[in-house]
Amino acid sequence: MAISLTKKAAERVDKYLKNRGKGIGLRLGVKTTGCSGMAYTLEFLDQQNPEDVVFESNNIKIYVDPKSLVYIDGTELDFTREGINEGFKFNNPNVKDECGCGESFTV
Repeated sequence: MAISLTKKAAERVDKYLKNRGKGIGLRLGVKTTGCSGMAYTLEFLDQQNPEDVVFESNNIKIYVDPKSLVYIDGTELDFTREGINEGFKFNNPNVKDECGCGESFTV
């Protein structure tokens, strides 16, 4: 499988990278936290780690460490607006349950 970005998410990442003035892509991962066990991490990346798995979607490179890939393989990252709120949304087919606040998940 792979990690992918919708067109809207790719446009938003591209805009952020251009505004930063540097960066090679997006790092996507997970960390242990929250009431359900895991939470997503998302950051703009300036340097690749040797062990990173690299995907490309809509001309954006996505870097994932192998430990996180087990939990997020197949995920599509979208960018959504709901009223005055906007942000990235993770469409992860591996998720079995999410906490009520939407901050963490289990697989």
